[in-house]
Amino acid sequence: MIEFYSPIKIVHVLAVLCSGGLFFVRGLMVLNNREMAMAAPVRYLSYSIDTVLLTAALMLVAMLPVGIFANGWLLEKILLLVVYIILGSFALKRAHNRKSQAGYFVAAVSVYAFIYSVARAHHPLGIFHTLAN
Repeated sequence: MIEFYSPIKIVHVLAVLCSGGLFFVRGLMVLNNREMAMAAPVRYLSYSIDTVLLTAALMLVAMLPVGIFANGWLLEKILLLVVYIILGSFALKRAHNRKSQAGYFVAAVSVYAFIYSVARAHHPLGIFHTLAN
């Protein structure tokens, strides 16, 4: 199964970029009072991309040796993903006013960027580990 690692990783990375890009566009649309951001086709596209992303992630985890979990970067990535989902939910629909939505949106995008840096660095400090070296 390891022979499929590279193509699955490519699908995973593309899904990460598509998911983050769609969230960013939807967040900007919500902040500009565009109802289309929450339209059914856009939501279903988001669900589809996130399903592909999660499936590829689980396939990659199943292929990796146990030692990859030793320094905690993958666990941190998963925990930050939960934070990102919660912040994103508030940014798109649960916040009570525009100012709160904007704050949650900036926080969610920041967490997304940090998750990406953790994944790239394979280190819990992400970009901060790279800058320190």
